[in-house]
Amino acid sequence: MLNLPLTFLQRPAAATAPRPWLLVLMHGVGSNEQDLFGLAPQIPERFHVLSLRAPFRMGPGSHAWFDFSIDPQGERSINEAQEAQSRALVAQTVASASEQLGIPPERVVVGGFSQGGIMALSLLLTRPELMQACMVWHSRLLTQVVPLMAPSDALRGKQLWLSHGTQDNVIPLANAQAIAHHMAPLPVTVTYREFPGAHEIRPAELAATVAWLESLATTPAAF
Repeated sequence: MLNLPLTFLQRPAAATAPRPWLLVLMHGVGSNEQDLFGLAPQIPERFHVLSLRAPFRMGPGSHAWFDFSIDPQGERSINEAQEAQSRALVAQTVASASEQLGIPPERVVVGGFSQGGIMALSLLLTRPELMQACMVWHSRLLTQVVPLMAPSDALRGKQLWLSHGTQDNVIPLANAQAIAHHMAPLPVTVTYREFPGAHEIRPAELAATVAWLESLATTPAAF
């Protein structure tokens, strides 16, 4: 039994999988751990899938990694104390799951959708030693995290999947392009894709992401 700081759902890797990987997923604001866990049947069997519940309750079955507000000009402000608390809890959860499952950081992927993607990207940039790769769907980079970034060398060899909907009306496409621009000078291998659609993961986007996951787990560097 896994003992972790955050509530979670899990799907173990296939018992026959050699050198299993760990995939940690984080939902968007107002959702819960059931949301992305619905993708588990699509995830390759060599991955142990963990879907986390954000710590701040908004209502029944509704959780957030941090509160935020949008002013009349469209500028977002976040509860920085909640974000920092959530980021620390996610880091503890990833490290603890990695240790308890016996899956080293070089076979760990952390990903999320929307606000969960914000958390995943923030963790990659501040605690890259916890993972090999990061998956960011329909998300954005927090300006608050940029000063906290690990040294560039600590990111060497890491991989990032970054995808977004061209008609996303919740987090506009420009946010994904800004992440790609920010990552360009860093020693991270970025796979950036845009897909038709709004603030949702459609089948084509999921299939492309899964193919990327497969490629991670089957490259010689992973062994």
